[in-house]
Amino acid sequence: MAFWNWAMGALQVLALLFVVAIGLVALWALVIYFFDKTQTRDAILRNYPVIGHFRHWFSVLGEFFRQYFFAMDREEMPFNRAQRDWIYRSANGKGNTVAFGSTRSLSIPGTPIFMNAPFPPLDDQFATSEPMVIGPHCRVPYTANSIFNISGMSFGAISKPAVLALSKGAKEAGIWLNTGEGGLSPFHLEGGGDLVYQIGTAKYGIRDEDGNLDDDKLRAMAAHDQVKMFEIKLSQGAKPGKGGILPAEKITAEIAAIRGLKPGEDGISPNRHREVDDFGDLLDFIAHIRDVTGKPVGFKFVVGSSRPWAEFFELIKERGDDCAPDFITIDGGEGGTGAAPMPLIDLVGMPIKEALIRIVDLRDKYGLHDRIRIIAAGKLVNPADLAWAICAGADFVVSARGFMFSLGCIQALKCNKNTCPTGITTHDEHLQKGLVVEDKYKKVAAYAKASIKELETIAHSVGVLEPRQMRRGHVRIVQADGTSIPLDRIVPNMTELD
Repeated sequence: MAFWNWAMGALQVLALLFVVAIGLVALWALVIYFFDKTQTRDAILRNYPVIGHFRHWFSVLGEFFRQYFFAMDREEMPFNRAQRDWIYRSANGKGNTVAFGSTRSLSIPGTPIFMNAPFPPLDDQFATSEPMVIGPHCRVPYTANSIFNISGMSFGAISKPAVLALSKGAKEAGIWLNTGEGGLSPFHLEGGGDLVYQIGTAKYGIRDEDGNLDDDKLRAMAAHDQVKMFEIKLSQGAKPGKGGILPAEKITAEIAAIRGLKPGEDGISPNRHREVDDFGDLLDFIAHIRDVTGKPVGFKFVVGSSRPWAEFFELIKERGDDCAPDFITIDGGEGGTGAAPMPLIDLVGMPIKEALIRIVDLRDKYGLHDRIRIIAAGKLVNPADLAWAICAGADFVVSARGFMFSLGCIQALKCNKNTCPTGITTHDEHLQKGLVVEDKYKKVAAYAKASIKELETIAHSVGVLEPRQMRRGHVRIVQADGTSIPLDRIVPNMTELD
């Protein structure tokens, strides 16, 4: 009987709580109703108070519904589920074999199809990609062991645990890590791997109080044995013509100290280097940095037109090959970033599939094939992307977003906020706890190794011993009518100066 009385009392309390909750919801809806009716900023909410909020919520949640419930494997942008899943499986050390058949449409224009050889090398004749020397005429040349490496992601754009996982993973896989334009942090060094120091237009980490290049600070950075090369960033794919943007909410005291910024201020880089007004200045700037550091120096840029770059290579030949950059990183207009204006992301910059071929052929036309190494960047995350770039003439391929996926990125598209749910692009310590460095660095290394292994598998299939022996005749490109043409037959139409 006592239990029955207790149960009835509990039910009465629950019923009372339910009534109170309903009342609070009704009161809340009434307040929202009058607020929506009287506000003037939103016509939908003024005409449809309360229920009009569902439109906004569904719009915000739409991208997540599409990602998980409605989009097919090959439909999403900027990276589809098939691309992400390949990286996730590779990072977790799982097999990447699939059953029944490919879900990839082979009739979409631009799709690469690699031409398998009738008699490929036997398994015991297969070789791995060879190390390649960059800057052989420098005081301290760099022998790069890996054909696939990590592109620039700065401390600030990504979090401390993300930098640590990338640096440790780079060491584990024997690849290099580009620091991005945010300067050299202790977390880049902690992993022990090879580093490429990126010099952005703000010259973070190596500038004086006026923002000019400080040779003493530059020399101090070069003194780190792990810093193997210096990359001058002229522009990047997602925002050519616009400098870097690091929102104030992502600038901690630690980041500000490394960059030379004041906490609470946005980190805005100029849209170009102030001391570089023309190609002559660019060659002088390269020579100066190489003289101070003794290490290979190159630059990263986005091609808008190939026409001006013929002048650049002509100037190198006039001055002599010694003045040439040791490497050039070509970023496609489809490249990514943490924050950029939509018009630049969507509409500015030549795609990597056009830009790479043009610059490679200009380099070779002026006899600089063995002097200048070409690095390809811009949405290249899977083995087929790497293989296409090598066929087109790249010596190396780098990726940022591929390695973000290996860290656990779910493409939440919140990189410009401080709310990244996976801890990669946020400085919220609570969210960073989800990124466990000792687990993630192994996934970074596993993804790199799997990508290189399958790149080598493609090379083996087309009949060569290692990837850099692949040529344009080894890949066909699907045309608008669904047929395919070897890349070396398309190239003459793409290499005119335009």
